[in-house]
Amino acid sequence: MPKSLIALAYRACDILQMRKLASFFLFFLLSLSTQAWGGSIALILSESGGAYGEFANILDDALSGSTWNINSTTQADSGLPPPSDIVVTAGSDALRKALGRSDSPPIVATLLPRQSYERILAENRRPGRITAIFLDQPAARQAAFLRHLFPDQKRFGMLVSTESRAMLPQFRQAFGTAGLNLDVEDADTDRALLPALNSILERSAALVAIPDNTIYRRNNIKAILITAFRQQRPVIGYSPAFVTAGALAALHTTPTQIARQTADLILTNGSNLPPPSGPNQFAVAINANVAQSLGLKIPDEAAIRRAMNADRESR
Repeated sequence: MPKSLIALAYRACDILQMRKLASFFLFFLLSLSTQAWGGSIALILSESGGAYGEFANILDDALSGSTWNINSTTQADSGLPPPSDIVVTAGSDALRKALGRSDSPPIVATLLPRQSYERILAENRRPGRITAIFLDQPAARQAAFLRHLFPDQKRFGMLVSTESRAMLPQFRQAFGTAGLNLDVEDADTDRALLPALNSILERSAALVAIPDNTIYRRNNIKAILITAFRQQRPVIGYSPAFVTAGALAALHTTPTQIARQTADLILTNGSNLPPPSGPNQFAVAINANVAQSLGLKIPDEAAIRRAMNADRESR
């Protein structure tokens, strides 16, 4: 056989092998896509209605048109939800219920603080992939919020306990980077709370509250707010409810924003869950009556959001 025909035959074989290889990789990628981007979701809510109902509705809307199907239950429902590819929980009680499943599906925990998430995992050790989208605002975002809320103030106070003390290094670093000073007092017990509060208020322009169930409980938040008001010091909370109760302002993330972030996480990663993280988006709540009572002139919510978003885009 002429050499040219032999070479042509080898070339044809090479092309055929390349096509087979390409077909194999295409099939492989499609199989991965099917596994990653479609399946069933068991949504467990700590309660029906309210913030949890809002989260459920937005998550359902955000995933409509995709290949993910949602079956919803609440923590109070008897039994466990049917087997699923992913479990999404909303709130601490829902996470506890999800961890009681025997099939150990991947879990995305939402609408809870980092400390609650870590405490629940420590109490309910089990195999399987688990991630979370925390309610806690990143320390750098909190520092930026204070800088725009109080452009003429540099010194802020924070109360911590054994529950929140581990977060101090990241807050100190973020505040220092933003040109702010963070003063801290320990309040590990009810007896230590009032002296620590009075001391920190005397030395700070405002008290910055962070999620800590040892300090900020239902039965003492009112007393903290009244003490701060008597000393003419504003309190910066971490939820709209805190602002309604008498805090000057709060940086927070809404259930709608968390639901959309959850949908994006699932659509992007499927059951290959990324590490836990904080919220991508944020909202600002301000109590205008408290601002007026304290004689403070502060920017409105929209102006603060614009300034913070402009900071983020400039980086």
